[in-house]
Amino acid sequence: MSASTSESYDSGFTSQAPETAPSMRWFVCFLLFLATTINYMDRSVLSLIEPQLHLGFMGWIPGLDAKFQAAYHLNYGHIIECFQIAYGVGFLFAGRIIDKLGTKTGYALAILIWGLASISHSIVASVLGFCIARIFLGLGESGNFPAAIKATTEWFPSEERALATGLFNSGSNASFFIAPILIAAVTSRYSWNAAFITTGSMGLIWCVIWMFFPYNKLRRGSTTTQRQLAPVMAGGSTYGVLLRHRGFYAFSLAKGLTDPVWWFYLFYLPMFLHDNYGLDLNHAKYPLIIVYSVSSVGSIAGGWLSGFRMNRGHSVNSGRKFALLICALAVVPILLVPHMGHLFPTNAWPAIALFSLAAAAHQGWSANLFSTPTDMFPSTAISTVVGIGGAVGAAGGALFTWIVSHFFALHPMVIFTLAAFAYVLALIIFQILVPRLGAPAEPELPLSAA
Repeated sequence: MSASTSESYDSGFTSQAPETAPSMRWFVCFLLFLATTINYMDRSVLSLIEPQLHLGFMGWIPGLDAKFQAAYHLNYGHIIECFQIAYGVGFLFAGRIIDKLGTKTGYALAILIWGLASISHSIVASVLGFCIARIFLGLGESGNFPAAIKATTEWFPSEERALATGLFNSGSNASFFIAPILIAAVTSRYSWNAAFITTGSMGLIWCVIWMFFPYNKLRRGSTTTQRQLAPVMAGGSTYGVLLRHRGFYAFSLAKGLTDPVWWFYLFYLPMFLHDNYGLDLNHAKYPLIIVYSVSSVGSIAGGWLSGFRMNRGHSVNSGRKFALLICALAVVPILLVPHMGHLFPTNAWPAIALFSLAAAAHQGWSANLFSTPTDMFPSTAISTVVGIGGAVGAAGGALFTWIVSHFFALHPMVIFTLAAFAYVLALIIFQILVPRLGAPAEPELPLSAA
């Protein structure tokens, strides 16, 4: 498919599309970026204050080496699992609710729930209390990506969607540039409780801005590709059609295999640096900033790569899968992390470099994987597909967290081996199920159709 043909598919607006939409799409992307940044700040507070949770009600035994704090590690794991399970269950409903309510209303509802849930962490003082707060946080946060991906479908052409996704998804990395500094400052001046109030309040402020933005008035109309994809959902209920579509399983399985690795970085990297190199939050914040700054580059570069190939004459299929392959291979060196502790026992930076590469590759992978539903389904079903795929990813994350909580301390090589090859396996499965991405009518459209 030529670049000019690709432009004819997606870049043109229908006659009903507002003229102001093209100039506003990057502002919408900025709002999605802010929401995603807040989303990840809210969920990451727990891991950042983890050393301050070495308390009696968490099962911590003073004077005992961290490797043998079995009760504490299990309690910490249970709290994480509650979030992940709720996040996954929320995905089952959030996507469909957003498709029904529309992006603007659905997104506002999601961030209102998770903002209030984040603030509620500040008033708990037990493992059960944290579990309940994490459940509501997970239910609210499950709406972020279904709404954001639907927004990119409504505002961006195919060749720009992975880049737009990479840009807003880099908010998950930006949160780790901001959060370690912010949370360290707040907790040192006040307490760990204040950290949750700080990040939760940011979500409520965003919600107000979002409600005042005239989203529905300015967004563009449907494109040629979206009209070509509309028949995909014909002939039955939404769930009935999806369950017969191999692309639905390809996306969901890829999420289920690779999302757990990101959960692992998110929840266990601060602990890994603390337990293996003795870095507390004040010393670990700089390595964490570097890891997630590099991953921001990966998020944007990975999204750019697929669009670059499409604009140079490659098909949607070639552009997306080439970028996915590069990212999958770049994760493999994470396998070497356990050896870094033996080679450089007092120097954390070699391990941090490997984490940085793997995190960047994951984010580039994610930018392209999130764009694949927009190549297979119309916008009316995008949030539903992303939501269910996210649910599978969260379920995989909960399972992987269980594995990590039981084996990571004494058998880290098992964990890093699984993380290293998850992406390659996911891409192989995706290729088997979906040999070709893109609108069904795409190959038959002559260049003159532009």
